[in-house]
Amino acid sequence: MNPGAAGGAPARSGTAPPAGAAGEVFLAFLKLGLSAFGGPIAHLGYMRREFVQRRAWLDEARFAQLLAVCQFLPGPASSQLGFAIGLVRGGWRGALAAFVAFTLPSVVLMFGFAALAPWLDGRLGSAIVHGLKLVAVVVVAHGLVGMARQLAPDAPRILIAGGVFALVSLAGSAWTQLAAIALGGVLGAWLCGHVRMPPCAGFAVPYGHRACLGFLALFLLGLCAALTVPASQAPTPAGLAAAFYRAGALVFGGGHVVLPLLQHGLVDTGWLDRETFLAGYGAAQAVPGPMFSLAAFLGGEVPLGLPAAAGALIAVAAVFLPGFLLLLATLPVWARLSRHRWGASVVAGINAAVVGLLAAAFHDPVWTEGVRAPVDMAVAALGLAMLAFARISSLWIVLWCVAASIATGWL
Repeated sequence: MNPGAAGGAPARSGTAPPAGAAGEVFLAFLKLGLSAFGGPIAHLGYMRREFVQRRAWLDEARFAQLLAVCQFLPGPASSQLGFAIGLVRGGWRGALAAFVAFTLPSVVLMFGFAALAPWLDGRLGSAIVHGLKLVAVVVVAHGLVGMARQLAPDAPRILIAGGVFALVSLAGSAWTQLAAIALGGVLGAWLCGHVRMPPCAGFAVPYGHRACLGFLALFLLGLCAALTVPASQAPTPAGLAAAFYRAGALVFGGGHVVLPLLQHGLVDTGWLDRETFLAGYGAAQAVPGPMFSLAAFLGGEVPLGLPAAAGALIAVAAVFLPGFLLLLATLPVWARLSRHRWGASVVAGINAAVVGLLAAAFHDPVWTEGVRAPVDMAVAALGLAMLAFARISSLWIVLWCVAASIATGWL
């Protein structure tokens, strides 16, 4: 749906949510957490059908406004939208209930995959892992094409995306990625003045404008801490939290973009090997719920010297927290922000930079690690055709790539 079509009468900030709504919020989002396959874009459709059409918790205008602010901010858009719906419906308890119910099933499944990973060392296990890497090739290629069409549809934004691709490919450090995102915003303010932001009439949330400053301060404090944690060869709980917080704070454009950010935080530091990293990303396509639940697998795999569950918990909390803090800081003032012309231009430039960032990650490591022979290219091409034209669930893509990898591995 088009967020720009939203309208509606203003809602008072601080309007009390329905009493006792947290329980129904939890059950409604648990249903989605157990069944919402297909990635972030599909999740938005599920939520619209469930909360606008079926339950009538929101009208179309309010849903479109919430969707617009979640797409404007960095972070996991579908999880932020669920958190916002829970907040509007059930206050703080409703927001927490929505997050836990929507995220917990996929977190448990991804942590379970981490527990099974040591059993995947044999010939069959290697074929399965390679199939999951082919899943990453298919899904990232599909996401890259869709994002390029949506976020780089004109010459100025294509230029920004191409420049970022070249910059990151030539000097692919974590700081280069941060600089590329910032550069995209600067160039967007200069080149993308024709982009407009959808209007907003405000939201009914259980706090006021003063609290926004507190949430923004917490976000910035966390980001400063994450950026200043010293790099080390041996992973530490603080270093792990910093890597995932940076990723969660800077993921513009969708869940796929977390891939290059986490690659630099976990793979380039030597904490995880590329094979494990891409296998986890491929497995994340096979579970319902938010893609950021990949953090449970990666956090459980990083050797911290602590129980794997501790690493998983640190990673999950750190990757989701910044997006939620920014959302809370923005909701009551979104109507005011949406009137500033520069906001849409800056975000347009950042989103174009994200396309270049994801293109660089698709080339290395997704393509270089996943496609080892012509048969791999054929398997990935057929999977991409199935996903793009047949529009089948990504779960079937996982089954196809893994089955094809096993079959070709035994020939």
